[in-house]
Amino acid sequence: MDFNKLLLKNHIYTDGAMGTEIEKRIDTSCADSSTLVFTHPEIIEEISSSYVDAGSDIIYASTFSANPFKLQNTGKTVEETVEAAVAIAKRASKGKALVALDIGPLGKLLEPAGELEFDKAYECFAEIAKAGEKAGCELAVIETVTDLYEMKAALLAVKENTALPVICSMSFEESGRTFTGCSASEAVALIESLGADAIGVNCSTGPEELYPIVKEIISLTTLPVSVKPNAGLPDPVSGAYGLDAEAFSSLMERFAALGVKLLGGCCGTTPEYIRKTVEKTANISASKPEVTPRCVVTSDTKTVEINEAKIIGERINPTGKKLFREALINNDFGYIAQRAAEQAQAGADILDINVGVPDVDEKTAMLKAVRAVQSVCDLPLQIDSSDPAVIEAALRICKGKPIVNSVNGKEESLSSVLPLVKKYGASVVALTLDENGIPESADERCAIAEKIVNRAESVGISRKDIFVDCLTMTCAADKNAASVTLEALKKVKEKLGVKTVLGVSNISFGLPERECLNRTFLAAALNAGLDLAIINPNVTSMIDTVRAHRVLSGTDEGALRYISTRSDSNAVSVQKNETTLKYAVVSGLKDEAVRITKVLLEMCDAMDVVNQHLIPALDEVGDKFEKGSIFLPQLMISADTASACFSFIREKIACASDSADDGKKVVVATVKGDVHDIGKNIVKVLLESYGYCVIDLGKDVPPEAVVEAVRKSGARLVGLSALMTTTLPAMEETVAMLKREVPDVSTVVGGAVVNEDYANRIGATYYAKDAKDSVDAAKKVYKQ
Repeated sequence: MDFNKLLLKNHIYTDGAMGTEIEKRIDTSCADSSTLVFTHPEIIEEISSSYVDAGSDIIYASTFSANPFKLQNTGKTVEETVEAAVAIAKRASKGKALVALDIGPLGKLLEPAGELEFDKAYECFAEIAKAGEKAGCELAVIETVTDLYEMKAALLAVKENTALPVICSMSFEESGRTFTGCSASEAVALIESLGADAIGVNCSTGPEELYPIVKEIISLTTLPVSVKPNAGLPDPVSGAYGLDAEAFSSLMERFAALGVKLLGGCCGTTPEYIRKTVEKTANISASKPEVTPRCVVTSDTKTVEINEAKIIGERINPTGKKLFREALINNDFGYIAQRAAEQAQAGADILDINVGVPDVDEKTAMLKAVRAVQSVCDLPLQIDSSDPAVIEAALRICKGKPIVNSVNGKEESLSSVLPLVKKYGASVVALTLDENGIPESADERCAIAEKIVNRAESVGISRKDIFVDCLTMTCAADKNAASVTLEALKKVKEKLGVKTVLGVSNISFGLPERECLNRTFLAAALNAGLDLAIINPNVTSMIDTVRAHRVLSGTDEGALRYISTRSDSNAVSVQKNETTLKYAVVSGLKDEAVRITKVLLEMCDAMDVVNQHLIPALDEVGDKFEKGSIFLPQLMISADTASACFSFIREKIACASDSADDGKKVVVATVKGDVHDIGKNIVKVLLESYGYCVIDLGKDVPPEAVVEAVRKSGARLVGLSALMTTTLPAMEETVAMLKREVPDVSTVVGGAVVNEDYANRIGATYYAKDAKDSVDAAKKVYKQ
């Protein structure tokens, strides 16, 4: 039996929790979870075997933590750890269940929010994947991932290095988004387009909380769907999960009725949970409702559905732009980041990136430009190049589902570009030209479009992902240029049923008063059915034409979006000479923020820069984060930008970074027994961005070390983090020791398993549900 044959079953049953089952048998606070396959193989085999007996068709090898980072100090390699884990699972499967390679997150934040490069993450996942296939796994499961960018690295690594079927499973919070801000829409668009074999959710919450998210996924994807919820939410005091096997399995019936194909459990579930789930769902049909195809492009946190006129920002392009060309030559990608931020604020939906300049390495420049743009805005990207090598390099590091600009009717272009579009799940712009150039007639352009569409479909690219460009030529050279383009656009829409795109401003090339011609042609093109307008969104008349068309065509119902842009505060685009320090920090423009800081320090006191510019900027970012209008990556990038400004200020006034201006010191630590430190690291960055001196004790920190750090530094606040219920007693012990030994110090506690009731029960001064709450606690302690 292989995975494809298994899919013929009505439902497929995966296993339940491994970690919480191990915790029942041994003291995991004294064990390294990544090497339990060597120290306690009999326990892991017994647990896996019991899931097979309960009815699991797939069991996960105990390889969740088998990555180079977590094995770094164990003396074990990835290959030998995976080999040992798979051998245990093979024995436990008894030939009745498939063995899956379980690939968990690496435990580090990827760039730009963190320091881990995409290519390095890919290499780590490739090492795991190759070891899993070699050891005999029959499929791979990438699970408990919250960063879609990390999921992309893992999925590419598995597909490019093995022949294993792949299930991709994200972990969502009750908000409907992951920890890093990814929604079901972005997850489905990317994972499905990259060729995963199934998509799903696991961990984080229980069945009730996951139900609306799974319902949305079911409505969006054609893939089989997998669900592995926790047994409800754990009680921070007792560690017990909220649902017993009877209640859990009853809720799983709802997923089965939705059409979920793969059913299992995560933290807190046991073989009994799986047994009862099998009993209650076996006779429920797993048929999914028909999915309506969507035409979408995405970043990792934003979906743009092409269901009305959309704007592609054209300003990241050196053509006719002296300053842009100089920025590329001088390796000034901060300038390019500014152009991206400006267009995003002005109303662009998608950003085109073109860096083709003579004497500049286009591939290197494209990679730097994509990274720079992704660091300051969350809009989907359009990769604009005629070089397939440049296109592929950019497609690999794009965070979501981008557009490739472009392919044309030439055989060389069709054979080199379309396979890349298919492999990376992108959309593509189809130019209506071929070996004979650009046809003069609308019928000929439509014929080339049809040729490209047919060729694209033959390699597996859906028609919904093809955007035809009927090519805008200048009226200065041909009086019929506009009419031919518009006629071709109409014919393409009617005959081929695809979306259309035009570079609007080409119509006025060589003529005076270009803006007048551009907006008039744009209005005509929109009325002819144009879907994607490549324009400068900073030109008010152009973007207003698109906004007005949305009202007149009925897609802006009640004209609500149009009305929202009419106030002066919303209608004004930010130009370079208007850029403030606050804007630069909020937008994550690090180079520009430091430059403005230097200028301000020549005119005013350092603390005025901090209090009147930096702190208000961070407060605005924090407010946006709390309201859900930005997400963790943007929060981290803005915090890092502010930290760069603070660092420069400290250097300017010759103050050591470990003795903050007024002694505002905070000790942070992940408590003893807990080796998870992503949350604590985020708190550190945000606190530092506000000017606090952070003494980071790291992870697995005993209470005595925390007390000693407070005594030595004189810090008045301690931040403690815990991610596992088993380490909550260590948090309680640390708080108690601090109150006993240094009673004047305040404490703020947080982490995935900590809630406000628990914080109050152990006597912590403050509870932080997220990093921003930690800053609020510090402000109270230091009376800011």
